[in-house]
Amino acid sequence: MFRAYASSSTPWESIILYNFMRQNDVFPDNYTFPFILKACSRLQFLNKGEEIHGSSLKLGFEFDVFVQNSLISMYSACGGIETARKVFDLVPLWVRDLVSWNSMISGYLQRDFCREALELFGEMNGGSSERPNALTTVSVITACARIGDLDLGKRVHGFVTVNGFVLDVFLGSSLIDMYAKCGLIENAEKVFDRLPNRNVVCWTSMMAGYMQLDLFKDAIRLFREMQIENVMADEVTIACVASACGHLGALDQGKWVHAYCERNGIEMNLTVKNSLIDMYAKCGDINKALEIFLKLIQLDVFSWSVIISGLAMNGKSGEALDLFSEMSLSSEVKPNDVTFLGVLSACSHGGLVEKGVYYFNLMTKTYNLTPRIEHYGCMVDLLGRANLLAEAENFIRAMPIEPDAVIWRSLLFSCRSNGNTELAEFAAKRILELEPRKCEAHILLSNTYAAVSRWSDVKRVREGMDVHGIQKQPGCSFVEINGLVHEFFVADCTHPQTDIIYETIIPMHQLLQLEGYVPDTSGFFNNELV
Repeated sequence: MFRAYASSSTPWESIILYNFMRQNDVFPDNYTFPFILKACSRLQFLNKGEEIHGSSLKLGFEFDVFVQNSLISMYSACGGIETARKVFDLVPLWVRDLVSWNSMISGYLQRDFCREALELFGEMNGGSSERPNALTTVSVITACARIGDLDLGKRVHGFVTVNGFVLDVFLGSSLIDMYAKCGLIENAEKVFDRLPNRNVVCWTSMMAGYMQLDLFKDAIRLFREMQIENVMADEVTIACVASACGHLGALDQGKWVHAYCERNGIEMNLTVKNSLIDMYAKCGDINKALEIFLKLIQLDVFSWSVIISGLAMNGKSGEALDLFSEMSLSSEVKPNDVTFLGVLSACSHGGLVEKGVYYFNLMTKTYNLTPRIEHYGCMVDLLGRANLLAEAENFIRAMPIEPDAVIWRSLLFSCRSNGNTELAEFAAKRILELEPRKCEAHILLSNTYAAVSRWSDVKRVREGMDVHGIQKQPGCSFVEINGLVHEFFVADCTHPQTDIIYETIIPMHQLLQLEGYVPDTSGFFNNELV
């Protein structure tokens, strides 16, 4: 009965039954305690778990491996990771089994103490007779992924291969995630290709890997391949591929994904609907995004945040701020730092300086939220767009955190628009201290000089880039036609329909010139404009 209740939807029944058993003077044994502790874990009943821990000690189970392993898991699940480690350390080495080590490593991972998990794994290899199994390696690989420890991740992968572990769904997905988070997408692809039985988790892990590295076209391509393999997507897959469509602005693809959900009866939970709202907003169909949002019965903070940000990016700053006011009146959902990013973005796009300052102060004073570097960036952008460069500079100097390159780049971009070369030079110097090998600061500074016809300085900046081997990344654009996303680079002639494209563009350009259009080429490098 304990086991049945502990695994059911009503785990508290185990606790009630346990109390009833004690009232009838029936003593628990080492099979009883693990199921009661499992119920405490599921219910987050730390106090009850501590009471049962005391009872187990009084009854002499301090060296029983089943009870001690259950205590480690219970304390980890209920947030008492330090107590879990104390229990683990008090279990003698001759009593500990593989489950003991796995429970403690998983407990650390559960509370996001990844380094501690890896240190314990090192202790296990160095001072224990127990050998890691597949569950151990999954936990260790996950920890490596979270902290970016590629070297250890590769060694664990080698251990898996040498010891002939079966590359199952869990192990394969963990390896894919680890390699993707460490930037080795080719290794992730190799693991994916070698998986013998790929289910929806494997496909989704590979898509998520592409998303982490901004390889959105590859994520959509993989989703198509998944359909060919007749693997049914789930809610997580849909959220992932919808996000990829949003980043690419692939509206037709996004509509097809939406229809796929409805056609295949995929549960349209809040996560899926939020991802669709975000996708439609990023693709420019803000009316469809609003339609989905307004039909939501239950909203979370992400629902509000994505629609506010979507309205802001589609030039509807007033509507975004009105919606935030409506959210503020709701007692159910409170805005978080992501919500305020959308609000400040709306103020920036709408040129609403006073409201931007008001909301920035509201965030800190009313909601006790600590601004992140992105919030400070929004404020610098807001002041810069309003030509308040001195105020923007003073704001940066007063920041309680060190400004990053994005902050200075925002100020530099505003200087270019307003022709303030002195402040532009100051901002560019700060960027080059932080990112000496990146081209953006050089280009923006060069464009600022070009805007005020200081051609000798333009030449000096560009020659400096040549001397240091810094090359400008070519501009890139995406266009979606009939559900297919085409990618174009500046001066790129690799598209299969290049001849037709240029045959169309050249007459268009000639017609524009006849109408008096003269392109502004001051911001272009040599041979960049075709």
